[in-house]
Order: sequence, then structure tokens, then C-alpha cells
Amino acid sequence: MIRALLDKDPAHLIRFAIVGVTVAALYVMLYVGFLSLGLAIWAANALAFGIAVLVQYVGQTAWTFRQQLAEPGQALRFCITIGLGFVTSAILTGLVGPALDWPSWLAAGIAAVLLPVQNYLFFRLWVYAGVGA
Repeated sequence: MIRALLDKDPAHLIRFAIVGVTVAALYVMLYVGFLSLGLAIWAANALAFGIAVLVQYVGQTAWTFRQQLAEPGQALRFCITIGLGFVTSAILTGLVGPALDWPSWLAAGIAAVLLPVQNYLFFRLWVYAGVGA
């Protein structure tokens, strides 16, 4: 099954990775920038995260999966997938890591590696189901 996901178009996975890395860098730059403007940590994080998610939706939808942006069901599935990613990271950093006495960097690092895999599978199998891009 995994092989079938990857064999359709190797460039597809590369586009997914480019968008992901770009969005992650954008988030960090926005977060730091908002903090330097004097925003509270929670506000800087929320604003940077919101903008990054919007950019990710546009990039993954229009470029990676080559779909129309104005598809409400697709956008909802995308948001649910992002929410599930948040839940996964919260479980890893807030429950599993502390329960196993992992250092914070290890739990966050595992989340940073696991979330792109989780997102790609959800995007490919559910959010943009049936896309042969």
C-alpha cells in the first residue's frame, strides 16, 4: 500500500516535502517576527500558526495535489487533518514523552518526524482522495 502511494509520481512526494519545509520555515520566521513586534507568546504562536496553515493549504492543494482551492469538503478534511496532527504532537510531548521520561527535545523531534508522514498519508488517502497527481 505504501509503495502504491509513492510509485504514482515520485515528484509528488518531493512537492509535498518542499511545501512542508517552506511552511515550517515560514512559521518560525513569523513567530519570531511577531514576538519582536511585542505580541504575547500565545498571540504570536496563534497568528503564525494560522498563516502557516493557510499557506500550507494553498501549497499542498494547488501545487502538490493540483486541486481546486474552493472545495469546502476538502478544506474541512484538511483542517481536521491539521487538528489530528496537533493531537498527535500533544500526545507525544504531553503524555508519551513524560511517561517514558524522554527529554522534551526527543518528544518534539519524534513529533516533527512523525507528523509529515501522518499528514501525507491523510492527505493522500482522505483529504485529496482519488488524486493521481
